[in-house]
Amino acid sequence: MHINLKAMLWMVGAIASFTTMAVAGRVVSVELDTFEIMFYRSLVGIVIVLGLVTATGRLHQIGRQRLGLHLTRNICHFIGQNLWFFAIAVIPLAQVFALEFTTPVWVILLSPLILRERLTRTGMIAAALGFVGILIVARPDPANMSPGLLAAAACAVFFALSAIFTRKLTQTETITTILIYLTTMQAIFGLICAGYDGDIALPSRTTLPWVILIGCAGLSAHFCLTTALGLAPASIVMPMDFARLPTIAVIGVLFYDEPLQTLVFVGAALIFLANYINMTQSNPLRRLARIAK
Repeated sequence: MHINLKAMLWMVGAIASFTTMAVAGRVVSVELDTFEIMFYRSLVGIVIVLGLVTATGRLHQIGRQRLGLHLTRNICHFIGQNLWFFAIAVIPLAQVFALEFTTPVWVILLSPLILRERLTRTGMIAAALGFVGILIVARPDPANMSPGLLAAAACAVFFALSAIFTRKLTQTETITTILIYLTTMQAIFGLICAGYDGDIALPSRTTLPWVILIGCAGLSAHFCLTTALGLAPASIVMPMDFARLPTIAVIGVLFYDEPLQTLVFVGAALIFLANYINMTQSNPLRRLARIAK
């Protein structure tokens, strides 16, 4: 199977997981703040990951050679995820995802600086098309910039950095190691931030299943995303995530009475075109040559 197709299939799982997490996150945001959501989500992740690692005998795979890079990656992700949880609670889901989708643009622009991946003309064209599609969907108004819009826009930068550092980690670290540090470090970050005022809210019986769902979906999303990033460069993997936009737009219409406009589909068409160009014009032989080096 073509290596880009394998990455795309893993991204389908990531898309489903991230969408589920968005819906569940909006539900629990009524009772819990973003730090508490991140804390409980990470606790669920720790239980699942440690259970799987112990059951499969992979505990020995967890190393401590790149703790600094793990820390950097997880700080970026923690900041981005908190901004994301805040945004989905206060602005339409489609708008959050549209602004978040500037992430591939930042990945394409930052990857040459951090990963030394070559910035190609095709990548720039794909990024430009995708960004135009995002602007058509989001239609941000500079005169009416709410905290939710700013949070959604800012989270894209931190998600891009997280994706780039994840790609760097996959060159030497196992997925098991990445997921262990993902859950444990972010549980610590969440505990510190949620408990700085001495008051950490407990989930109610109503929200507890949703909190567990967030933990499971978040872990599944990162497993799929990490696997995809291990198969293909970040500048190819991340634009595939654009498919979340029409998915979440439909969910917003069906469950939250959020308006669905024609421009959403116009923007989505440009985004899918950007994906197609980026995937079909990329040369996997060049990637294999880079790995061989």
